[in-house]
Amino acid sequence: MRDLTYREVGATAGELPAGYRHFRKSIHIGRGEDTFLAASDALMRWDVHRRAGLRVEAATPTAQPGTDVLLRWCGFSIPCRVVHAIDEPDRRGFAYGTLTGHPETGEELFCVSRLPDGPVVATVTAFSRPGRWFTRVGGPIGRSVQRYMTRRYLRALAGEWAR
Repeated sequence: MRDLTYREVGATAGELPAGYRHFRKSIHIGRGEDTFLAASDALMRWDVHRRAGLRVEAATPTAQPGTDVLLRWCGFSIPCRVVHAIDEPDRRGFAYGTLTGHPETGEELFCVSRLPDGPVVATVTAFSRPGRWFTRVGGPIGRSVQRYMTRRYLRALAGEWAR
């Protein structure tokens, strides 16, 4: 069993820790309960990651705490573990943390929220730093890849449910 590569497990649920790059990106994906349910169900079933172009090998069919998932993209293996899940009436999602072998070190939260007046918003929040020699050497390239993948996740969430 692989180990998490950082100490601040669960920090995407609150204040992001010092010593990492932080980012938070959101996109409006539609309105109403149907949009919220469809998008959050797809997120929890790993469909968003698949639509973003990743191969997903998960220990469980849905994201739940303790689930290990191996993501594959462009020849890279990206091992993660779900460290917490959100299952509230107007907010659903999960965060996974990096496992040994992941190119980065840190945590990423994927969340779909239904706001009080009806809009549905998808948000990706993360803290990270280089975790392998090639991401340390690559510097800005790693950050560019992370921004690129975040846009793909958000577009995958917005695509089918955008109104």
